[in-house]
Parts: sequence; C-alpha cells; structure tokens
Amino acid sequence: METALLNNGLTCPVIGIGTFMLSSEEAENSVREALKMGYSLVDTANAYVNERAVGRGIKESGLDRSKVFLSTKLWPSEYENENAVDETLARLGVDYVDLLYIHQPAGNWLAGYRQLEKAYKEGKAKSIGISNFEGKYIEELQTKWEIVPQFIQVEAHPYFTQKELRRTLDKYGIRLMSWYPLGHGDKSLINEPVFAELGKKYGKTNAQVILRWHTQMGFVVIPGSKNVDHIRDNLDILDFTLTDEEMAEIAKLDQDKRYYHRTEEQLQHFAGWQPKYESR
Repeated sequence: METALLNNGLTCPVIGIGTFMLSSEEAENSVREALKMGYSLVDTANAYVNERAVGRGIKESGLDRSKVFLSTKLWPSEYENENAVDETLARLGVDYVDLLYIHQPAGNWLAGYRQLEKAYKEGKAKSIGISNFEGKYIEELQTKWEIVPQFIQVEAHPYFTQKELRRTLDKYGIRLMSWYPLGHGDKSLINEPVFAELGKKYGKTNAQVILRWHTQMGFVVIPGSKNVDHIRDNLDILDFTLTDEEMAEIAKLDQDKRYYHRTEEQLQHFAGWQPKYESR
C-alpha cells in the first residue's frame, strides 16, 4: 500500500474506504470486507451514525488494530461536550483514533478544535484535521491553532482541484483528503474522453483512472461503497502510474466546479442538529 507522509511524521494510506451514507449494516460489512481485501484506512464520523458498526467491522476483519488507520469526525453539536472524544472512542470500541477531525466550521468550532488539540496531546488522536474549512474559515483558524492540522477533508476531483486552498495547505504541509472524488451523480466527469483513453491504455475503468489521479495529486481518497466488487475495484489502482503529460491533460479539465454548495443557513442548522447514535 502506498502511503502519504504527514507533517507530524506519521504516514497514512493513500486510499481508504469511506462510510458516508452507509447504514450500520452496510458500514459493518463494507469495512470488514475492505480490510480483508487489503485496505487499511477507514473513514467515518459522528454524523454518519455508524461508528459502532465501523468498530464491529474492524474487529470482524481480524486485522490488528495497529494495522488500521481509523479516521472520524466530531459533529458541531459535540464541540462543547467535554466528553465528546471519549464518547466517540467508546462508540468505535477503540482507545485512540489515527485521525480526528472537526466536521464543519459551525457553532463553536474553535472549542471543537481545542478538543482535537487536547486529544492529540493525550494520545487519543494520533493526528488531527479539519473538514470543510475553506476560505475565511481556514484563514481564521491559522491565527488560532496551537497545533497545525495534518489533514483537511474537502470536495476535490478533476473538475475542482482546490487550487486556491492548496496554496495554504502546501505552506503548512497539510494533506488533502478528497470527498466526492468521482463527482456526485454527474456522469459527465467519469465519461470525459481522456479517462476512457487512459483506461484503455492501462486496462482500467474510468473511475480507477480518476482515483489514481487523486493519489498522484498527493491527495488521500476515500471512495465509499456497499458493493464488494466496487470496493475491490477502487483499491486496484496502485499498479499503474499516470505520466506527467497525462496528468497535464487531466489538469485541463479543471473548471473550478464544485457539486456541493454549503450556505451559512446550513451551518446554523448543523450547529443545532444532534446525531441519533446507534444504541449498540
């Protein structure tokens, strides 16, 4: 498995299994099967309400905990809950996570970031991150952090390469973890002719070429699926390398086009919404 070097000296697999929009049963199955077939990065969140299932999937895989890079996110309504980190670890059934994010720049997000820094110092989080902190939010955070984050998780794909944000990330050595890596229900990205051509050359699907593009951009990518065949295909991207010329051709697709447009009203809603966690 290829890995990405983090600014605190740790490493993270370049591809993992995401669990957004997966039910508890689906998350448990997907995580278990993904780890059995060679994945070692798993991403979840308080808001996905499947952390307990993810924990079960890890245990059922038979893989030693130390071999799994486990990532989760605190939801805004938890930022001022002084027990949020311990409760998150309890749901996952672990003593620590490898990466702990704050999920949105909503509510008292600075209190949330202080929770991350505390967890990092206590060894409950081996690395920390921010999710969806773009523009003015990361600008403000830079003036207030004590510990520089290791990751940011944001929308990124060949139509939206986060050029502006990456200038800040490069300054601090912050890694980007991509969500919506293949677009979001819009087949125009996957069906771009350049991906079909490269897929034919390398014996890969269009989606596999795009996922490989992410890793060669230096991004960590976490496509989610409940389909075991798709999970297996998503991992099968590390046996070929796109050339500089091919990466340059893909770069021409950048339209600064995002699929998700968050509003300030949504941030206010996020701050007041409390996830209904699994009972078991």
